[in-house]
Amino acid sequence: MRKAFKYRIYLTNGQRRILNTMLEECRWVYNQTLATRRDAYEKGVSLSWYETKAMLPQWKETRPSLKLVHSQVLQNVTQRVDLAFQAFFRRVKAGADDPGYPRFKQFGRYDSITYPQYGNGVRIEGDRLIVSKIGAVQVVLHRPIKGAPKTVTLTRSATGKWYACLSCETVAHPLEPTEQIVGVDVGLASFATLSNGEKIANPRFFRQDEKALAKAQRKLSKAEQGTPERMKRRKVVSRVHERIANRRSNTVHQESRKLVNRFGVVAFEDLHITGMLKNHCLAKSIADAAWNQLIQYTTSKAEEAGRRVVLVNPRNTSKRCSRCGQMVQKDLSARVHSCPVCGLVIDRDENAAINILALGLQGLGVSPEKPTCLLPWE
Repeated sequence: MRKAFKYRIYLTNGQRRILNTMLEECRWVYNQTLATRRDAYEKGVSLSWYETKAMLPQWKETRPSLKLVHSQVLQNVTQRVDLAFQAFFRRVKAGADDPGYPRFKQFGRYDSITYPQYGNGVRIEGDRLIVSKIGAVQVVLHRPIKGAPKTVTLTRSATGKWYACLSCETVAHPLEPTEQIVGVDVGLASFATLSNGEKIANPRFFRQDEKALAKAQRKLSKAEQGTPERMKRRKVVSRVHERIANRRSNTVHQESRKLVNRFGVVAFEDLHITGMLKNHCLAKSIADAAWNQLIQYTTSKAEEAGRRVVLVNPRNTSKRCSRCGQMVQKDLSARVHSCPVCGLVIDRDENAAINILALGLQGLGVSPEKPTCLLPWE
C-alpha cells in the first residue's frame, strides 16, 4: 500500500527563485499541452498522453528555459493534463450538469512539481533533500520515513512555505481484531454522534477565526492592485486560511485515529456534500465541519489497520425509528426522536447513527439483530 509522508523544507533565496522559475516553466508546459490537445480535438484529432509527451523535445528547442526543469517532471506535467481530460470525459459520460472542462493555469496558480521516480532527480541523504538543478535542501524530518519512497512532490503553499511529500510503498500493520462496531452520524450541532451515544464536539474553527479573516480581507480590499502592500496583505489572508485548515485537519486526524483504534467496523453515510453546499443557509457551517475529510481519513487509516469502513445510503436515516422502523417526520429544529408507535425517545442524531450502523451491517451481510449488545435500549 502507498502512504504519504509530508515534511517542511527550508530553501535559500537562490533555491526559492529557481523553484519558482521551475513552477512557471511547468505552468507553460501545462498550458501548452492543454492548448495543443484542445486545438487537435477541434480538428477531429484525439491526442494521447504519449503523443503530447513526445512533443517536449521540440518545445525545448524553441524554449531553452525548459531545460532548467528535470525531464521527468515535465513528463508528469503532460500526464496531469491527460488526467484532467480523463476526469472531464468521465463526468460528461456520467451526465454531470457542469463537467468542468480543463482550464488554463494563470500566473502563480501552478504550485507543485512531481518527481515520479525516486532516485532520478531527487533523493534523501540524512536530513537533506538532494534535488536536481537545485542542490541540497534542508528537511524537517519530524517522523521517520517508513517503506520505500516512490515519488516526491514539492509543493508551495499560498503563504510561500514549501513542503516535500514522499509517497512510499509500505506494508500494512493490522491492529488487534475487535468485535466493536459503530455507526457515525455527522452533523452541525455535534461534529459526529456515535451509535453508542457518544458525541464529538464541533470545534467550528472557521467561526473562531471569522472576525480575524474579515479584518484581513477588509485591509486587502483597500490596497491598490499590483502593489507590494497588496501582496503583503494577501499573504495575511492566506495565513488565516492556512491556520484554519491546519487546525481542522489536525482535529480530523485525531478523531479518525480514535475511531479506527476502537472499532473494527465504522459505518458512515455516503453524503453528497457538494449538493448540500447549495443550501446557502448552512453552506458555511457544512464546509467548516469537514465531514468528507473525516470519512477519507478514517478510510485511509482503516486500510492500514485492517479495519472496515462502510458507506450507506443516507436516505431516511434520521426519520426511521431505530427500534420499530416507523417513519417519523421531523424538521431540522427537532433534536429528539420520539416514536408514536413504539414510544422510543432518543436523541435524533443517535437514532440516525444506529440506523447507519444497521445499514452498514446489512451491507456486510450481517444481521442487524445479532449485535444487540451494542444497541442502547437492550
